[in-house]
Amino acid sequence: MGASSNDADRRFVIRPATSDDIGKVRNLLVATWHDTYDSLLGVERVTETTNRWHALDVLTTQAARPNASFLVASQSGEAVGHAFAVEQDGDVLLLSRLYVLPTCQRQGIGDELLRVAVRRHPGMKRVQLVVEARNTKALAFYGRHGFMITGEIEEEEPRPLRMEMTVSGDPNSARNACPANEL
Repeated sequence: MGASSNDADRRFVIRPATSDDIGKVRNLLVATWHDTYDSLLGVERVTETTNRWHALDVLTTQAARPNASFLVASQSGEAVGHAFAVEQDGDVLLLSRLYVLPTCQRQGIGDELLRVAVRRHPGMKRVQLVVEARNTKALAFYGRHGFMITGEIEEEEPRPLRMEMTVSGDPNSARNACPANEL
């Protein structure tokens, strides 16, 4: 599955990741996590988290999971975006990750990663995720796509929020999955 932006210099392709992509995805996750979370959590905590959550063996296991989409967005041969979504019991798709390199944001890559992830799991009626309450860029992005805050995970710090989007019958658009909601 692929998508490209309007500007030929900024074309990107979205596809399932291969074993050759795992190291590139890890580098992308480390870079985006430091950009997003260093000021919120501190460099040391972000480094510890990415070393644990984004270790090569962890990512390799996730990429091989059944009923999951481990996607990479590539641009000029470089990994510039990544999404990981897993079917849960019933009709729920858990969007565990969606990250785009800071230098490549606002080009439609995140929009398309979300659309492709949802489209690859046609039986799912809801998409759920968890986002840090102070991650204003992510909250705005998901809000534009119809996600609503459904709760808070109170026992943890920082303050993660649960969000959910209802999927409509249109398999091609996550943006139009339900009416937009203001956060």
